[in-house]
Amino acid sequence: MSETNLSALTTLGVGGPAGTLVAGTTREEIVEAVRTADANGSELLILSGGSNLLVDDAGWAGTVLGIGTHGITVEDGATAAGARLVTVEAGHHWDDVVAHTVGAGLSGLEALSGIPGLAGATPVQNVGAYGSDVAQSLVRVDVYDREAQQLKEFGVGDLRLGYRDSLIKRSTVNGSPRYVVLGATFALYEDEGRPVAYQQLAGALGVSVGDRVPAARVREAVLELRASKGMVLDRKDPDTRSAGSFFTNPIVDEAVAATLPEDAPRYAGQGEGKIKLSAAWLIDHAGFHKGYGLPGTPGESVAGGRASLSTKHALALTNRGNASSADLLALARHVQAGVRDAWGLTLEHEPLLINCSL
Repeated sequence: MSETNLSALTTLGVGGPAGTLVAGTTREEIVEAVRTADANGSELLILSGGSNLLVDDAGWAGTVLGIGTHGITVEDGATAAGARLVTVEAGHHWDDVVAHTVGAGLSGLEALSGIPGLAGATPVQNVGAYGSDVAQSLVRVDVYDREAQQLKEFGVGDLRLGYRDSLIKRSTVNGSPRYVVLGATFALYEDEGRPVAYQQLAGALGVSVGDRVPAARVREAVLELRASKGMVLDRKDPDTRSAGSFFTNPIVDEAVAATLPEDAPRYAGQGEGKIKLSAAWLIDHAGFHKGYGLPGTPGESVAGGRASLSTKHALALTNRGNASSADLLALARHVQAGVRDAWGLTLEHEPLLINCSL
């Protein structure tokens, strides 16, 4: 058993000991570590930054593989569509990828600034923010297929990307994936910037939705917005000791959306007859406000003040310093039940729950 607790390797700061902890600093090392674990019958957990995991206090008895590859390659020349292809190793810190591409005068990823974790996790979750997601720029993903025991390349269409979803995510069970991401390639543009697609971001930039703004300005505005919500990692700020948004925004039939109050946010464009709702609004208007669960609040008894909603953003569950996974799960279940009672909707968790469940 490793002496390292997974609490030290996840942004939520919870999780018991790792069985065997290994690191892969090249694609070959990653594949070899996976093959060794599989040959030994050891359960495999991929650690890709630890920003989207809630690990049980008992830990993980099998192999924990940390992805430690680095590298960004910008191909010479442009595609027929005028894009530059950028290939990123799975272990490269995502925000460093965004900073690098924006600094190189390339647009397409700027609205995804400040998202924690590693590049290899972004196509798994189809990471998104401020009206943008990975699917809009992704071209292909290089993986190791554990069942076929061979390297494979997925085009973006093969991944069946959806809202915070992908083929890779759907083939992952308890944190153990069939497909281990080795690298990803994006198509980015040398232009005046992608159209701004989110009202809050447009307001921060002083433009209208659909206007084009230089990528560097968009990145700066996004980082400021995320920081105001405790969504940029800061060791001094307990609001950032989280897994980001804990619940996904529900996508429901139009008839269901029509039952909510008029001021409930609704977002069209989710498919025929489908509407996306705001999980943060549903939580807040079910009585769970920012800081719910802190000492002195009505929710203190849920987890003894050790876990609470962020004081900046009702959608994030936070570890106030000494929470256990049981504390966070208790708070998540409490909020989930309250939203169900108030609105008849069951919120789905966004982070991977490792050896635990809601």
